[in-house]
Amino acid sequence: MGWREVVVKEAVAHSIAEVAWYIESKGLIATAERFTDCVYDFLIKLSDSRRTHAVCRDPARAILGYKCISYKKKYTIVFLETNDNLVICEFLPSKNIHW
Repeated sequence: MGWREVVVKEAVAHSIAEVAWYIESKGLIATAERFTDCVYDFLIKLSDSRRTHAVCRDPARAILGYKCISYKKKYTIVFLETNDNLVICEFLPSKNIHW
């Protein structure tokens, strides 16, 4: 079983941190930490080279060759996939993608 290198862009890390800060602001510090850990674990699981993922249904992202996957039905992870690496480009709420 091969694993690809996962590259997380700074904007993605910032988006994940914003969600965690929002959860922390509600007084749920442990939940925010668990959320962040779960997201990064999910990103690592995406790097399995035996799997390929579907192209985004959003036409603008599909033209650019981005692939999308839903995370807990609430967030969408947009990434570029090659044989050697996985570049995570966006982490955004699913309601912000319109097609």
